Amino acid sequence: MLTDNARGAIFMMLAMAAFTINDTFMKLLSAEIPLFQALFIRGIASVAAFLCLSGWMGGLRFDFGRRDWILIGLRTTGEVGAAYFFLTALFNMPLANVTAVLQALPLTVTLAAALFLAEPVGWKRLTAILVGFLGVMLIIRPGPDGFNIYALMALASVACVTLRDLATRRLSDRVPSIVVALCAGIGVTASAGIASLWVPWAMPSAAGLGFLSGAAVFVVAGYILSVTAVRAGDLGFVSPFRYTGLLWALVLGLLIFGDWPDGLTLMGAAIIVTTGLFTLFRERATGRRKASALRDPS
Repeated sequence: MLTDNARGAIFMMLAMAAFTINDTFMKLLSAEIPLFQALFIRGIASVAAFLCLSGWMGGLRFDFGRRDWILIGLRTTGEVGAAYFFLTALFNMPLANVTAVLQALPLTVTLAAALFLAEPVGWKRLTAILVGFLGVMLIIRPGPDGFNIYALMALASVACVTLRDLATRRLSDRVPSIVVALCAGIGVTASAGIASLWVPWAMPSAAGLGFLSGAAVFVVAGYILSVTAVRAGDLGFVSPFRYTGLLWALVLGLLIFGDWPDGLTLMGAAIIVTTGLFTLFRERATGRRKASALRDPS
């Protein structure tokens, strides 16, 4: 019999696999149709799936206050920016390189929460964040030999996801998760649809239609599995399994696109993952100490 944490870990690994397979399908589409067209068509299918899911779960409620709606708007803005910057980078960079940069998210969210939400961050976690950013620099290598505009877009997607996650942290418990995901999907789809009006559309091949369908299926599966993972196990235990997405990106990048990161990129990815795991460990330890202090105030 699996424990709740074991089930949560399995769901999280499956979620990361689903998201990375979605990214692979989207990258395959880059040779056939423009970015905004791909986002719009995938978005329609995803929003339809979310609507069906929310109807089945009975979770569509909109009776929350103005503050929550502002936060949902802010979160959706971050989601729109993240989709644009991430997919633009993905269409023009190796899959593993873009995925490796995204592994800095636990570090950026922790730092941003300290700066903007006044959450405490000790010197050990701050040091881990700084070391992690050195790992990011090894991947994007600012300078004439290793840097390009798409590496900057990968960093911009990290900033947008950080904004999204900060807004999510401030949402009240009255807001159902499915409503948050649905609003994000509608925002991305509407933005891509408007932007696609200024870009010539292309007719995808039969294979391209298959890629689009696969992307829609796997992005929805990733959302469902990630939510299930967090609800099944302890967040501190389940979260580190997000890093398995990098392993999927390395394997799929090699098998599908023939890409394998160089030594500096792999070293940077290893630094980011190590410091991210340390940050998560410190947050978990801090949470346990706070819980212990509340139970025994003496």
